[in-house]
Amino acid sequence: MKKIILIFTIFLMIGCAPTGVQVTFDDEKSNAIRAHFQNYLNNDMDGLKSLWSSDLQVFANSTEPVTLDELVVLLQAQHATFDPITMSWGNGDEDLGQWVETTNYPDGPANDAVTVTQTWFTWNATSKLTGETINLPAHISFLWNEDGKISQEYHHYDTGEMMAAIEAAQAAAAVE
Repeated sequence: MKKIILIFTIFLMIGCAPTGVQVTFDDEKSNAIRAHFQNYLNNDMDGLKSLWSSDLQVFANSTEPVTLDELVVLLQAQHATFDPITMSWGNGDEDLGQWVETTNYPDGPANDAVTVTQTWFTWNATSKLTGETINLPAHISFLWNEDGKISQEYHHYDTGEMMAAIEAAQAAAAVE
């Protein structure tokens, strides 16, 4: 009888083990993205680069990727143009900064496991030139490689106001 109970218990434990797609919120990769965002907000390019793979591809509202160097130039232009830059998510009393979740897909393309961290937030920035504040709803997906680095990013947000403010600030600086 003890053997039957033991076998039943083992089957029950195996049957309850997580399988398939798993979504987590307070895991190592989600927390790494939160730290990555803090590096961005602090204008810490070295901190940002520490999480990116050397062959990073960033798809910013496009099917054509920008390079790591092009991305860094854009981030530096954002910090030269805006202060403060913040991220917010939530409504009313509780602001989480950003919503971050990591999904592990056990059977991705070519039956390889794929890990994606997804984020949602509102990017808030005040122009140093005009004092105008821009609020852009944003969604960024981060794909991880087997080395634990970000290999691809997919940015989904309307950059029109941001780019117009950057161009105006650069034009004003060129006149001076």
